[in-house]
Amino acid sequence: MLDYKLLEALATVVECGGFERAGATLGLTQSAISQRIRTLEIRLGQPALVRSPAIKATPAGQRLLNHVQQVKLLERDLSQSIPSLSESATRLRIALNADSLATWWADAIGDFCNQEGLLLDMVVEDQDIGLRKMREGDVAACLCSSAQPIAGARCVRLGEMTYLPLASPDYVERYLPEGLVESALRTAPVIVFGPDDQLQHRFLAGCGYHGSFPHHLCPSSEGFIKLALAGMGYGMVPELQAQDELKSGKLINIAPGKELRVELYWHFWRHGGDTMNRLTRTLTDTDSLA
Repeated sequence: MLDYKLLEALATVVECGGFERAGATLGLTQSAISQRIRTLEIRLGQPALVRSPAIKATPAGQRLLNHVQQVKLLERDLSQSIPSLSESATRLRIALNADSLATWWADAIGDFCNQEGLLLDMVVEDQDIGLRKMREGDVAACLCSSAQPIAGARCVRLGEMTYLPLASPDYVERYLPEGLVESALRTAPVIVFGPDDQLQHRFLAGCGYHGSFPHHLCPSSEGFIKLALAGMGYGMVPELQAQDELKSGKLINIAPGKELRVELYWHFWRHGGDTMNRLTRTLTDTDSLA
């Protein structure tokens, strides 16, 4: 039989990114957490964690983390049918992209979480790489742009987000007076969400440009808009997020007809229980992406 105290220690160390913070979260000393991990690894006969340069689960540890995520959801289903087993509110750890979090996500799941008493740990990752967190066992579900489910999981399409290349009128006058010519694309500052953000590269490729470009890195959806409004660069902004700025003319589309559409898929474990199934139905029924 698996010792779930040991698995809880493993999951908390990975989620917190360290032994000391994991101990604080569980009300234990760092040495107690270390001892639980050592005991688990002795029983496994192999390491569950890579300690350096950054803490992450080994392949065996990832399989255990996947199991823990599913057990938590199944225990929630059981506690609803046997209330005396319930100890505290269920926390569900989900990876999703910042643009969804800043636009449609809360409207889609707010009522469900309130009715279910469900607490969320939301891990913000770019839509192109969020599935990695689920594969590593760090999250129970993820929202990403990949349509390919991982082993043991299901995948459903939720819809798409439309991204527009937006900038302030002053910026366009300063950097793009002749339009999207190669010399301008090579020198005009760009706003990029992070090193894994490929939307800008896709847009420029659609314009026939494949070279380098100066850019700001801004890992904040709200900050992204503010930088564009300040004339610091142009960037790919969700149409849902910039409707007011477009109507007022504070931001303009620098390339009408060259918008990008990003498909969004919901990935979740097949044996996630009724709670996960209900959450999935809530998401597939949403019209928030429309």
